Amino acid sequence: MKAVRLHGRGGPEQLRYEDAPTPAPIGGEVRVRVQAAGITPTELTWTETYQDRSGNPRLPSIPAHELCGVVDAVGTEVDDLAVGDPVYGLIDFPRDGCAAEFVVVLAADLAPAPRALDPVHAAAMPLSGLTAWQALFRHGRLEAGQRVLIHGAAGGVGSLAVQLARWKRAHVVATASHRHESFLRELGVDQFVDYDAEPFETVVSDVDLVLDTVGGETLNRSWAVLNGTGRLISIVEEPGRPPAGHVPGMFFIVAPSSPELRELTRLIDAGELRPFVQSVFPLARARAAFEQGLAGHLRGKIVLQVE
Repeated sequence: MKAVRLHGRGGPEQLRYEDAPTPAPIGGEVRVRVQAAGITPTELTWTETYQDRSGNPRLPSIPAHELCGVVDAVGTEVDDLAVGDPVYGLIDFPRDGCAAEFVVVLAADLAPAPRALDPVHAAAMPLSGLTAWQALFRHGRLEAGQRVLIHGAAGGVGSLAVQLARWKRAHVVATASHRHESFLRELGVDQFVDYDAEPFETVVSDVDLVLDTVGGETLNRSWAVLNGTGRLISIVEEPGRPPAGHVPGMFFIVAPSSPELRELTRLIDAGELRPFVQSVFPLARARAAFEQGLAGHLRGKIVLQVE
């Protein structure tokens, strides 16, 4: 099969489009013929990209860990998927990804692909959608009527978090560059803050939940806007020690979850949720896709079209 593989640590210059062995599924796995694969530009820096769960090197490795495709072969002990099923999902990070014509995935990490999306847009959903869902509901315990502040609200995770929070009937405050204001207002944010024009902590207060997708000083300054029981959730870095009287913050890494993917599918097919795609590249141009992603200022995901 054709695949994009990393042969050493570094940036996009380490990516090679080449022939690779076609994997075969074993117990609990299926092989998927990949139609489209979503990338996360920073994954080239992750430890899991270069090591398995036991710490053993696993170069060459294949990046991109969210996909949409069709089941091509089924291993033993798999009862709920069959050859020909359209699926999408998030691959566990220490495993090879889906920047390839075929990938082997744990069946438990997949769900039926949304009927309302084409493969490119479906591939833009699993990682960002599950991250937003788990941040808001599994860890943040967001409820209707609460106030949530979403930093980096125009990005892949942020734009889905805005939609999920609106679906939950929360009051949504969004920070982003001024160029994204009209986009976020169309998504229904209740308050928009241009982070280039004013410090958000001077115009936002009494927040029940902060979802940080930015890190750094933005994360550190977020304590100031929380109410006494407010929670600070980051997908970038540990929030550090909270000020006196505040609930400890939390950093987490998204985990594959078929049940939560099925919830996302239900919302997508009901018209409540839609992913946004910044750019689409053919598989052979994966290096250019990662280079664009690392340049920043994205609105939505970058997707590799495999077929």
